[in-house]
Amino acid sequence: MYILGDIGNTETKIWLVSNRNKIIKKINFSSKEITNYKLSIILKKNNFKLKDIKKILFCSVVPKTFNLIKKFLSKKTNRNCYEVKNLNLKSLIKVKVDYKQVGSDRITNAISLMNGKNNYIILDFGTATTFDVIVKKIYFGGIIAPGVKLSLNSLSDRATLIPKIDLKKINKVIGKNTISAVRSGFFWGYAGLIDNIINLIKKETRKSFKVIITGGFSGLFKNSIKTKVSQNQNITIKGLIKISRLIK
Repeated sequence: MYILGDIGNTETKIWLVSNRNKIIKKINFSSKEITNYKLSIILKKNNFKLKDIKKILFCSVVPKTFNLIKKFLSKKTNRNCYEVKNLNLKSLIKVKVDYKQVGSDRITNAISLMNGKNNYIILDFGTATTFDVIVKKIYFGGIIAPGVKLSLNSLSDRATLIPKIDLKKINKVIGKNTISAVRSGFFWGYAGLIDNIINLIKKETRKSFKVIITGGFSGLFKNSIKTKVSQNQNITIKGLIKISRLIK
């Protein structure tokens, strides 16, 4: 049995995976509020039998949370707890940018899709909205834009008369009240941002791409942009499974 995980700025996901790479269980919790006690309760509640764990691997953009989980799991399982970027990934990916500057979640997503044949743009709606460009087996670079939810919350927090708003698909551009006006601005604004950035990537590279979208708002924008895309919410875990084969 393996423990594979993704520690993001907002949320941590942990999967229990069998030796045959079958996902047995998945749990989610807040990255900022985790403690040893809470982690112990969560794993026990979800029947994680730590004595049976053979491999532990995480991609993480929150060092503090990763170090806490690493110490806890290493002690409980007597196994090394690895972070993706601490492994030698040269057999899986070539990186054309400063390796230290690329989040291990983005490296993991890229490795998930890499097959040496196709070009991909991975659009991930997380705390930030990120675009990662993969050309054959090379990580070419990427773009980081403000996250949808983060931007929405920031506007509500700073503008006294704008309430907290759940983003929904909106057909009309011109809003008739504050809520519909904000929804329109964010929905059509991000739809335009997505299409424009993808077109600029194609123009700059002079290549065609398969576009994969993932993350919280991917379902909302899947059929609302001009670009043809495929939604894949399992991209990170598939990448982690692929990378975990490097651990002996």
